[in-house]
Amino acid sequence: MTRFIHDQFAKDYLEELLKLYGEVQAPSRVAGEVREIDVLFSPSAEQSLNLETLGLLGKFAATPAIFEPFRNAASKEEICDCLLKLLEVRGALQREANRNNTSILDSTIPKLWILSPTASVTLLSGFGTT
Repeated sequence: MTRFIHDQFAKDYLEELLKLYGEVQAPSRVAGEVREIDVLFSPSAEQSLNLETLGLLGKFAATPAIFEPFRNAASKEEICDCLLKLLEVRGALQREANRNNTSILDSTIPKLWILSPTASVTLLSGFGTT
């Protein structure tokens, strides 16, 4: 159900414009499958000073993080699945903030770390990585 009249208007308008050119499903539910995050990490304030002993991993763990390790090179589809997990977590944080009438801080959104033994330049550039 659409809560705002503008949203309903936009959906109806798009449906009418597009129906002559193909099949339109409005609304169309997206059924999510159960996804498991390999490691979801939230640093404790007391231990943050000791993270440097972990080297690069300690730098990754300085903020909330999702770690997705791969034994072999991660495929495009696997990376997309990892991104979906991150978006699910972000969505859950946003829903909680909405319930509490607050806003989410960027610092509370976990960073996604995909740990892969190798990745091609083509694969990396396809995701706009830096």
